[in-house]
Amino acid sequence: MAKSKEISVAVAMAVGLGAIIGAGIFVLSGTAIALSGAYSLIAFVFVGIVALLVAFELGALGMIMPHAKGAAYSYVYGAFGSEMGFITGIMLYFSFATAVSAVALGFGSYLGSMLGVAQHTYDIIFAMALILVLSIVNIFGIRKAAKADSVLVSIKLSVLSVFILFAAVFLLLHPHVLQTNFVTPVSEQGLGAIFAASVAIFFAYTGFQTISTFTDRVKGGPGKAAKAIILSVIVSLVVYVLVDAALMFLAPAGSYRIAADPLAFALKSASAPFWLSIVVDIGALIATASATIAMIMASSRTVYQISKDSLLPGVLRKYNAKRDVAPNGVIITAVVGIVMLFSGNIYIIAAISNFGLLFAYIMSSLAAIQLKRVHGDALRLPAHPYLPLVTIAVLLALIVGMPKEALILGSAMIMGLIVVYYFFRVYEKKKVIRIKLFK
Repeated sequence: MAKSKEISVAVAMAVGLGAIIGAGIFVLSGTAIALSGAYSLIAFVFVGIVALLVAFELGALGMIMPHAKGAAYSYVYGAFGSEMGFITGIMLYFSFATAVSAVALGFGSYLGSMLGVAQHTYDIIFAMALILVLSIVNIFGIRKAAKADSVLVSIKLSVLSVFILFAAVFLLLHPHVLQTNFVTPVSEQGLGAIFAASVAIFFAYTGFQTISTFTDRVKGGPGKAAKAIILSVIVSLVVYVLVDAALMFLAPAGSYRIAADPLAFALKSASAPFWLSIVVDIGALIATASATIAMIMASSRTVYQISKDSLLPGVLRKYNAKRDVAPNGVIITAVVGIVMLFSGNIYIIAAISNFGLLFAYIMSSLAAIQLKRVHGDALRLPAHPYLPLVTIAVLLALIVGMPKEALILGSAMIMGLIVVYYFFRVYEKKKVIRIKLFK
């Protein structure tokens, strides 16, 4: 591989951070507080640990399948074949494409707030414009998108640092907020509330999977890509907890509602200087744009890989090797992302995205167990098989706790995909495959 086509660990990590930080903290942190008050801190740590378990698995799987561009889909396809690969791949793709909508809607909300046009219609218009523009950026190629992402990540981490610092100073000047702002309403207390918040913010951590769609492009090999995946989750966990605490330094936990611009709300509640509100709003726009770039990149490469494996029409197999991009995959992602903007509020859109991700991660954990048997010591997975088994149990619990809209749509999609898969098996007159589950 030509050196010029390689991506450094730092840039790969930046792509992961670009998808993680922005998808959650600028958009869904207020929703987490609205659902569980001060207990949202526990939810962020809990989901961060779950994400870290999944990151270990994806990093290990990437080391034995470095050229796979479909992330979790490729691992499931390699472990279980076309049927589960097809179902997992489409669910994962739809999840990524829906995530584009959720993050872009956050961008629209912050831009609307900044311009003083706080109407949902404008939020959607701004989100549509962002998706279209960033789709064009992705079509120019992964290296350009990745380099742009690394610059954006540096900027937004700096902005979040300023926000945290302001909140710390505010706490020093108003120490009583520790007693007043961290009071959680009774309706938002207990394990149920923590679980509800965890379901909401799981979406916030999922961007690390983006790195596994270009493992073979990371300088130093798949081991370095695995390192980038794990580090991106750890950094995000620390940042999330700090920002979540800062939000409650600035405004009472009970005052937060389900909205896509929580940082703007917090600064307004604390009567922050106008210049700081502008800086944070700009940082939020950069963060959500960065996350949208990463999600478009991941979704387009996933649908390309599914098509390359002949599980989707050949038109999606178009690939520009020079730019390392699947242009038709980008285009269809833009269409799906725009359509999903009209499926509900930020919480519902994120929950719909979560269902596909949780399902894909469950299947990835099963794939890790299966591929460990095939590859032996080549698959270096810590605490095998206990790590994937624990991960599966936790992910199943999160699925059960999802909003009914996401459960209904997700379950309907799985059943529909089963029907579609077997329809084409009948149409193509494929042979029946029989296996023995028990000896």
